[in-house]
Amino acid sequence: MFLQQTFVALARSLPAVIAPAIITDLRISPAWVGVYFGLTAAASLVVQLGCGSFIVRYGALRMSQIALVLVAAGTALATLGTPWALIASAIVAGGGGAVSTPASSHLLARCTTPRYLPLVFSLKQTAVPAGLLLAGAFGPQLTEWQGWRTTMLCCAAACVVFGIMLQPVRNTFDTDCVPTRSFQFSDFGNTLKSVLATAELRTLSFACLAFNGLQATVTAYFVVYLTTIGYTPVAAGFLFSVAVAVAVPGRILWGWLGSTHVTPRAMMAGLALGMSGSVVLFAMTGPAWPTLLLGIIACVLSATALSWHGILLAETARASPEDMRGGVTGGVLSFGQVGALSLPLIYSGLLDVTGSYGIGFIVCGVPALWVGLRMVRQRG
Repeated sequence: MFLQQTFVALARSLPAVIAPAIITDLRISPAWVGVYFGLTAAASLVVQLGCGSFIVRYGALRMSQIALVLVAAGTALATLGTPWALIASAIVAGGGGAVSTPASSHLLARCTTPRYLPLVFSLKQTAVPAGLLLAGAFGPQLTEWQGWRTTMLCCAAACVVFGIMLQPVRNTFDTDCVPTRSFQFSDFGNTLKSVLATAELRTLSFACLAFNGLQATVTAYFVVYLTTIGYTPVAAGFLFSVAVAVAVPGRILWGWLGSTHVTPRAMMAGLALGMSGSVVLFAMTGPAWPTLLLGIIACVLSATALSWHGILLAETARASPEDMRGGVTGGVLSFGQVGALSLPLIYSGLLDVTGSYGIGFIVCGVPALWVGLRMVRQRG
């Protein structure tokens, strides 16, 4: 499950990491990066609300394979370079990749004791920064060498190959399939009702909206922003990969603390305040700032805004009915996709109106600040 999410994260983040080359080649505005990822989030929202029945019917591992193939198809479509191809790329890759997290949560929750859910889910979710790290480390280099289209096609091929590699273990892990389970349009409403039925799941849903929205904004505009303050695309990609690397041990550390010494709710409050504060500092950086200082700020931002998933998903699985963990997880994550849809679009609008990258970062950090303060008050 770690590896399948790594490949999905690699494919979904790659367009942002090599965005400067795509923007230059296709002669489009940087604001359209936010539109692309907004469409990705919209597709993810719909799929995550309705994927529960498919996971139950076909199995978590089969749906993981399907997710990899769809992400590969969406990534390859982008290489056509036309407006409609980019729209289709965002929808197919976004919708396909949306299944990976609910599927992995469904599978792992079956074989993990409740106490260690935060740690196990955090270990699994280190796949996201791992995928971002690979994208930042190799994407700009390969793009400079062979072009952005070749880079996207190589990533698509890697997703397909790993999807095939999962086939030998499918019978081992998909033993809980229910072939009679069918998809109905009412599943969308039922998933929403399940998520909104309890105060705990409602709180987790809004936290997911705020956290995922900020993460999507930072991921989409990190490299592009650095190129506007004097960094080359390769240097910006390298700094991005270094910062993202911090999220890997960060997620494991937060998961371990959330399983042993600190309540998951307190951990999420700390992460929310940390990401809102660090994104403000990041927004204030400029050409005169030392690279080391900017790198430290970026690492703190990565250790918070890119490191919350394991804790939140573990709490979601714990609060969900046993036979609905995949569906409820998808429902909570669908709120996250609302954030990933709306905040990058808000950022794009602010960038278009003001011409400032910093203002958008600050505005997109406000929901996370609200979540952090609310959770602190609830603990008190």
